[in-house]
Amino acid sequence: MQSVSDSGLFPPCPAPFNLADHVLYQRAPGCTADVEALALCVLAPHVQPNDATPDDLREPQSRELTYGALRAAVRGVGTGLLAQGLTPGDRVLLRLGNTPIFPIAYLAAIAVGLVPVPTSAQLTEPEVARIIDDLSPAAILRDPGIASAPHPREIERDSLEAMQRSAPPENQFQMQLGDPDRPAYIVYTSGTGGNPRAVVHAHRAIWARQMMIRHWYDLRPTDRLLHAGAFNWTFTLGTGLMDPWSLGATALIPEDGTPIAALPDLLRQYDASLFAAAPGVYRKLLQQDQTLHLPALRYGLCAGEKLSSQVARDWRTATGTALYEAFGMSECSTFISADPARRRDPEQTGDTLGWPQPGRRLAILDSDGSPVPRNTSGVIAIDRRDPGLMLGYYNAATATEDRYQGAWFLTGDLGEMTEDGQIRYLGRNDDMMNAGGYRVSPLEVEAALATHPDLEQVAVASVEVKPDTHIIVAFYTSAKDVTDEALSAFAKDRLARYKQPRAYLRLDALPSGANGKLLRRALPDCYIRHQRTPS
Repeated sequence: MQSVSDSGLFPPCPAPFNLADHVLYQRAPGCTADVEALALCVLAPHVQPNDATPDDLREPQSRELTYGALRAAVRGVGTGLLAQGLTPGDRVLLRLGNTPIFPIAYLAAIAVGLVPVPTSAQLTEPEVARIIDDLSPAAILRDPGIASAPHPREIERDSLEAMQRSAPPENQFQMQLGDPDRPAYIVYTSGTGGNPRAVVHAHRAIWARQMMIRHWYDLRPTDRLLHAGAFNWTFTLGTGLMDPWSLGATALIPEDGTPIAALPDLLRQYDASLFAAAPGVYRKLLQQDQTLHLPALRYGLCAGEKLSSQVARDWRTATGTALYEAFGMSECSTFISADPARRRDPEQTGDTLGWPQPGRRLAILDSDGSPVPRNTSGVIAIDRRDPGLMLGYYNAATATEDRYQGAWFLTGDLGEMTEDGQIRYLGRNDDMMNAGGYRVSPLEVEAALATHPDLEQVAVASVEVKPDTHIIVAFYTSAKDVTDEALSAFAKDRLARYKQPRAYLRLDALPSGANGKLLRRALPDCYIRHQRTPS
């Protein structure tokens, strides 16, 4: 049997259409203006992490936003952005912190036809400068506390917050409806060539997310979903905010700076029925406590990196609930997932990703672009007509077309399809690394470090330092010693935190083949041998 999953493509997106309109207005019946849309979760000041009692949890401390207030805030900011002289089609770069103004500005821009570019607050000034050079945004929406680069038009957070307090009535606000295939937003992902790629998504991308809402979350209007990530992480923006809001559910986001150790108390304090986080967060929670009492929790959701079988088993033991993972990418969000409605062997959890979501057409291909037999490795590919697939890379037609082979979009990830149609993940088909749920190109990190005046050669790789824990390690040659502290400070000024190496190792020579080409896959062994060598 061939490795093809074809349940038929999801129904096409209606037209005219607007992503923000779908999120804010096309929700479950009965979701009125006074329903809670968002709670910024704050641990009660007298409660220490993992030490809460029922009495402590009776009066949650939070900033809440109802659906009525959310819609008004979006109308206000959207109207204000147009009043600043921005016009539909303009790109606006979001350099905002971990506060509710981030998703409000994102939706407001889309509502009035602008194209927002959400970015991580961790990016450094040089990284932002490259994005500005690449996209030529018409404006930067800026929190002064977030690193940015010079731009002639900056709209600061205070101005945005003033706009949201001056919302016009709904009957005086014009939602920009149009072709669902027109650009809605742009996100950045590290490309295999070392240069981050700008991925352009259409308004229809939100329509396609209904497949994951049904077959990964099983999300319901009554759910309260707590996402462990920051507002400005795309995983949080989609799974933690846009998807719950498109159903009329409640999104719960921890206050900026909340330690991971406090998350179990927040889950109890806010009666969270679903919890979403990267697998690394679950690992850390399990390290600190063997039993987690989460009475309202139905189950946990995870994505961003591969979930291990051990973490899945330990979470079930500690909480009595399951973990359901999903697999996706910046170019198509998540399209393979474990489904709460489909039974599978608990021992298989973590071994396979789950199934292609109904409505997706997926295959495992060989180097010629032909589907391979079941239980045979190949490249995971998605039908190029998938409604969740990107429009393309910004101003990079050749790079876009290189990702397609016939009817398929090539993910660059290796996998195999089991007899029952599940997908087993086998890693990247290139050298991309994973850092806390972010994909990072070693070439991008190497390019930044190579500008250090004392380094001769630099190579970067992901190293598994203990089961299920990987770090980015930089290997280098130099004529003289360079301290780890100096290299860390150098990287800090040029790379976002999640891209920075966590260890540095000086070598006499980088491993290479007979033709002198770097043997990147030999680098982790160099680090492991060094760690085992007595000092």
